[in-house]
Amino acid sequence: MQLKPFLLDIWLDAHEHDIEFNLAASTGPTWTVNDLLRLGGEAERRRFLNHKLVYSRPAGADSLRAAIAEMQGVSVESVQVVTGASEALLVLLWLAAEPGANVITPLPGFTTFSALPESLGLETRFYRLRRENDFRVDLEEIKSLADDGTKLILVNSPHNPTGATVSDEEMDSLHAFTSARGILLVSDEVYHPIYHGRETKSAARLPHATVIHDFSKAFPLAGVRTGWMIEPDPKRRQQYWNARAYFSVTNNTAGEMLAEIAVRRRDVLLGKTQDVASRNLEHLDRFMAEHREVLGWVRPRGGVTAFPWLVSGGDARGFCKLAAAGGVLLVPGDCFDMPSHFRLGFAASGEEFPKALDRLRQIVKSWVAKSVAA
Repeated sequence: MQLKPFLLDIWLDAHEHDIEFNLAASTGPTWTVNDLLRLGGEAERRRFLNHKLVYSRPAGADSLRAAIAEMQGVSVESVQVVTGASEALLVLLWLAAEPGANVITPLPGFTTFSALPESLGLETRFYRLRRENDFRVDLEEIKSLADDGTKLILVNSPHNPTGATVSDEEMDSLHAFTSARGILLVSDEVYHPIYHGRETKSAARLPHATVIHDFSKAFPLAGVRTGWMIEPDPKRRQQYWNARAYFSVTNNTAGEMLAEIAVRRRDVLLGKTQDVASRNLEHLDRFMAEHREVLGWVRPRGGVTAFPWLVSGGDARGFCKLAAAGGVLLVPGDCFDMPSHFRLGFAASGEEFPKALDRLRQIVKSWVAKSVAA
């Protein structure tokens, strides 16, 4: 089994630890442990500082599962806690890896969507999110890719890196299609419920959909390394439990406790992510309008990332290198198999975002000058 180079993390690890303005980050604004404990109150602080560092439960801590179930409007039994959405994807794709099987995922998309199934010997079929179509999902294209060997169809809404969303009507239609054919519908909702326009509901409301979510994006607590799955089918739940017992056994207890505080005070955490993302998106609107002759984009309808492109059609890695040298980190589009694009995060930098755009203005000016000279 071979995994292709993780270009996204190679780029991030090389640049993000000492960059002045990190617009490559795909999360909301950061929080500290102390911030969360303050939200939880004195009793939670004492519980956290005095809890025993032992194994948790393979399904997740009971109180965390109960908090997630209440938030998602599902039974506690349907909640499986995992080590981030990344482990959820590993579990799902591992279980799908049968001879002759295929999976259907979006392109562009998070690297794991393609690297994992390919490494497991799964045929990976892609439906494309095209900028000419405002990165909207084409349901007919998805349906045309499915056949008797299709094990799962994955949708990511709001989508990384484009910020595209799937409407409730589209999700209902896709759910009816997959349910009738015995195909697992997986909804990756790590950016839900951050929207910039029409909001959509979680697929947890659907009787035959599997939802994956975590505490890294809309809940911007990547350091707790905690996520969850919502699975209505008891047989599949047992398979997930068994797989994660092999992969990671349990989550870390400290991360689960902090995650529980986040869920119970989600009005504050998600509210902050939404507020910062909405305000900074307005700044980005103006920036992109100023540079429309150089940079194209589709305004994201959800999440905290945008996926602009060079109007010239050239490879954006050179532009991203110039930006990094100037103190602004972006993500080259070749990390998502779309070289003329780049990913730009507009929430993690918080109140520093306008300053980052001021610096990026200078970088764009320099890029144009270099292009003219060439």
